[in-house]
Amino acid sequence: MKDAPAHAKNVSLSKLFSVFFYIGAISFGGGVIAYLRDHLVFRQKWLDEDNFLAAFEIGQTAPGLISTNVSVIVGSHLRGVAGAVAAAVGMTLPGAIVVFILGLLYTQFKNNPEVGAVLGGVGAAAVGLILAVTLQMGAREIRKWQDWIIMIPAFVVVGIFHISLVPVLAVLVPISAQFNRPQAKELAEYHAEQAVYHAQLAEHHEVVAARHGASAEPSS
Repeated sequence: MKDAPAHAKNVSLSKLFSVFFYIGAISFGGGVIAYLRDHLVFRQKWLDEDNFLAAFEIGQTAPGLISTNVSVIVGSHLRGVAGAVAAAVGMTLPGAIVVFILGLLYTQFKNNPEVGAVLGGVGAAAVGLILAVTLQMGAREIRKWQDWIIMIPAFVVVGIFHISLVPVLAVLVPISAQFNRPQAKELAEYHAEQAVYHAQLAEHHEVVAARHGASAEPSS
């Protein structure tokens, strides 16, 4: 992921927790991705579209809930380990509380048709949110004809034939990497940036070591 905006680097842990707690409290079902995108990209401006898409892609392919994975990635990106913990706890705590309460009440009201109607409406809204986010993010990500070669088979084998995602990724990820491999110029620029970074890091370590050496010398 690219560096976060300058103002995002100064976000406090309490702010990180409160934002993810709010998202976790107002989001429903798969529509949580829409809420994450709205708050992290447009309201808080902690990420740009590309960074959010990268976090979503990693969260989608890693084990566990996508929303929790994204919260860990974003929290770590902004505030390290402490930020990852604050974001993950904030994201999962509202749902855990609500599900615990609903679990106690479910056996009593599960056959109530009004309750079923409410859940059906919430489910339909969540599907609509997922579709909206898919169209918005897909317009940015699917840019080349090679992307369609990856997307269509993935949709067919997972969505229609219900094949597990793991073997599908094992086959499609190497093909996608081959299609999207960086050009020689991009690789050269990346390695040049890394060389400059490591040179600056080595210089910094030398300065620190020199300071420690000077402070350790006995005074005459």
